Amino acid sequence: MLDPSLPVPPVGRTFAARRRVRLADMDETGRLRLDAVARFLQDVAIDDVQETGWGLPEHLWFVRRIRIEVRAPFVEDREAGLLTWCSGLAAIAAGRRWSLEGDRGGRIEVDSVWIHLGPEQRPARIESFGIYAEATGGRPVSTRLELPPPPDDAPSSTWALRSTDVDLHGHLNNAVYWQAVEDVARSEGVDLAAPLVAELDYRDPIDLADRVELATSRAGDAVSLGFRVGDAVRAVARLS
Repeated sequence: MLDPSLPVPPVGRTFAARRRVRLADMDETGRLRLDAVARFLQDVAIDDVQETGWGLPEHLWFVRRIRIEVRAPFVEDREAGLLTWCSGLAAIAAGRRWSLEGDRGGRIEVDSVWIHLGPEQRPARIESFGIYAEATGGRPVSTRLELPPPPDDAPSSTWALRSTDVDLHGHLNNAVYWQAVEDVARSEGVDLAAPLVAELDYRDPIDLADRVELATSRAGDAVSLGFRVGDAVRAVARLS
């Protein structure tokens, strides 16, 4: 994963947008929740690729890894400015960075890796990516997973899925995973109103018919969360 402190690229394409922080985005303290942050990121990324022709229907992008660094929590902020750009490149994957700044001092830095799929929804080589590639500065990205799952004997609980959790592609939407992270963080006593780092590795899709168990473990200040379906771990999250 790239260093989240990397500055905005001096050359190359960037895409800017603004989002209002609305009632459904906040918890009871007014804090911008992680699942709302994920929706903001996803929407702005889609707007970007649709503008350049690297979006649907010819190109699909599925997130592989994401790292959200909350440097100053959005508590009283009611508007967010977002800036995104391509942070690295591989044969079938690309990195995407976001910087978020709130109108009351909130700040979040995000880095991620996305797999590129063709219209038949299979991994496809990225060709002629010049409009985005310049901003990478030649930096590579890796699709290797980084987060170890909780141990097999970690306590777990059933996570009930809803029909509204599934998106156009028939799988659990990226932002929905963060709803589970929010719940587990609260139950583990994590101070979500403090600066933190939240990471998520997406291993395999989760479908509506899957029976999902959330396995939780803790090591010092870090809380790990595994999304299990049977014997398989479909995703892993970590808060630290």
